[in-house]
Amino acid sequence: MQNSIGVLVVDDSAVVRKVVGALLQAAPGIHLLHAVADPLLAIERMKHHWPDVIVLDVEMPRMDGITFLRKIMAERPTPVVICSTQTERGAETTVAAMAAGAVSVIAKPRLGLKEFLVDSGDELVAAVRAAAQANVKRLAARASVAVAAPHAPVKLTADAILPAASDSRAPLQTTERIVAIGTSTGGTQALEEVLTALPRVTPGIVIVQHMPEKFTAAFAERLDQVCQIRVAEARHNDRVLPGLALIAPGGRHMLLRRDGAQYFVEVIDGPLVNRHRPSVDVLFRSVARNAGANALGVIMTGMGDDGAAGLLEMRKAGARTIAQDEESCVVYGMPKEAVKRGGVEKTVALKAIDREILAQLVR
Repeated sequence: MQNSIGVLVVDDSAVVRKVVGALLQAAPGIHLLHAVADPLLAIERMKHHWPDVIVLDVEMPRMDGITFLRKIMAERPTPVVICSTQTERGAETTVAAMAAGAVSVIAKPRLGLKEFLVDSGDELVAAVRAAAQANVKRLAARASVAVAAPHAPVKLTADAILPAASDSRAPLQTTERIVAIGTSTGGTQALEEVLTALPRVTPGIVIVQHMPEKFTAAFAERLDQVCQIRVAEARHNDRVLPGLALIAPGGRHMLLRRDGAQYFVEVIDGPLVNRHRPSVDVLFRSVARNAGANALGVIMTGMGDDGAAGLLEMRKAGARTIAQDEESCVVYGMPKEAVKRGGVEKTVALKAIDREILAQLVR
């Protein structure tokens, strides 16, 4: 089919192959090439017709998904959406797969799988469409070291969590600096590149990475092992400290609050904002309100517009704001929208973001 997205599904579950295959076949602009039980069968199919996107499980017999993913990225980088079980083991292997080059993840439960996949059909289709727009050049570089779905839920703004400020008074400046980062598709690899480049002495960092529940803890633990700074999944009332990066837990919003000269995070429940929980806009609005000119806002690779409105609020509150440039993004969606709305003071390459963060120390 001309101009349609060809998808290969690789999963050892017959239920997943049947349900996901049917969902993709029914989606406009997408066609299912094959649905196979393991990577060895996938390799045979790919000799004849290479897919535009691969939907991949990670725990399979004969060859695991991570080995298969690394093979693809070494031979012919291709956008991959991970479809993995929501377990501790599943989260760890999925994070490893994303580090190897996968662009996004859909979490699936062990029980009620068919019903879950049907209910999450819009999310899966949107993930495939977003993956099809990924910058394959960037996928290849990292391997070597969306169209809105039909019947989508109402798109709420940050007002659903934190009402807009009633006045424009800027927070008083303190000696503690804050860095707020928002990212989505392609962000796991991008964050690793930024955070591993930072020395132990850095401003306190708060991060929203769009990721499902149960996966952010494994992601934070992995980063903590490879970074000089400490990295942790945020807990309610955690203090934001120099040399520490706090990552919002999947399935919950994270806000910054201030008590005197100190900063803390609130981790709360709430509705989806910009169809995400956690939402970058929610974090950025809270940073604008509570840190103002003490903050640096960073918006990185990702599909959609989450964070664009919040970054503009940060800039108006006196914060410095930067966006990752198009060339270094896997998906230039969120930064592009932030630039379009006027929230970006400066656009920089991914490799320069660590220097912008360190510049906060001498402001």
